[in-house]
Amino acid sequence: MTTSTRGTGKAPAVLVLEDGRIFRGRAYGAVGETFGEAVFSTGMTGYQETLTDPSYDRQIVVATAPQIGNTGWNDEDDESSRIWVSGYVVRDPARRPSNWRSRRSLDRELDEQGIVGISGVDTRALTRHLRERGAMRVGISTVERDPEALLARVHASPGMEGADLAREVTVPEPYVVPAIGEKRFVVAAMDLGIKASTPRYLAQRGCEVHVLPATASAADLLAVSPDGVFFSNGPGDPATADYAVAAVRGVLDARRPVFGICFGNQVLGRALGFGTYKLKFGHRGVNQPVQDRRTGRVEVTSHNHGFAVDAPLDRAAETPYGRVEVSHVDLNDGVVEGLRCLDIPAFSVQYHPEAAPGPHDATGLFETFADLMESHR
Repeated sequence: MTTSTRGTGKAPAVLVLEDGRIFRGRAYGAVGETFGEAVFSTGMTGYQETLTDPSYDRQIVVATAPQIGNTGWNDEDDESSRIWVSGYVVRDPARRPSNWRSRRSLDRELDEQGIVGISGVDTRALTRHLRERGAMRVGISTVERDPEALLARVHASPGMEGADLAREVTVPEPYVVPAIGEKRFVVAAMDLGIKASTPRYLAQRGCEVHVLPATASAADLLAVSPDGVFFSNGPGDPATADYAVAAVRGVLDARRPVFGICFGNQVLGRALGFGTYKLKFGHRGVNQPVQDRRTGRVEVTSHNHGFAVDAPLDRAAETPYGRVEVSHVDLNDGVVEGLRCLDIPAFSVQYHPEAAPGPHDATGLFETFADLMESHR
């Protein structure tokens, strides 16, 4: 990626999908060129949380909401230390931010962090194209005038299948988030691309959270004497994460309570013996309906995943760790959204219960984890 000065309303920009479809607009954020997987996010709010979510590493996000940037950029809502998306696509960028917490505009932040974007795009047409054809590689450029030349570079760029990205985004060194109020539990959390909100939610429930890198072994996780072990969200293909799968198995062997979300759900699934596969266009945004199969309750949930667990929906499966059932399903397409182990203390969901900036239907899963740790001390 090359970058220079902020390009809003200035330099022409072109977006080329790997199937050859072309969209033209204006530079938004940094001027330059970038490549990634084109995905769309359906959230009408929370773009700052989306852009700083490590799960979006190497993805170019198309905002389906027509106007973006109204609330600017603040210093409180980042979910990590930087913007992780490879590029950003918007239709109608706000001319100026208007929010009491705003410190600067969105396009200025994109420029300062070297994120190439494009505005003025018919994002509805682009979203419909991706919805029909599936997520695919894409390039955005403000320096290349020839779409065919850009398309050749798109075809040469890496895809998401086979991408081992958790090790790219993980924390380099362990750190501790202290419990808020009375300390009730110690939790070891593997950072596969963790969002800052997650340790805060655990801390609010009396957990002292030890966050360890994605390369931590089961011995490393168990060395902090945890009451439970958490496996976080993250980017990339779970089929590449053998190191995380081995760590999960070591924790399951030790019979410590396990809670996984998103990528953590996928590595738990692999540790139990299930396969994973790439979805056609994935689930992203803050309005995905998920049903708890045991209670029938439907929750509106926040997602960002392009892969899913391949587990049977019609029965409890026999695994090396006992019986496992699919606990949750997506009501849009029937994709597995959660696993529950019936003979050991472990469960997971494919979505984000911390869900910054919302919705908050699923925050009770942190209480479920606390109850599981309490009952298996």
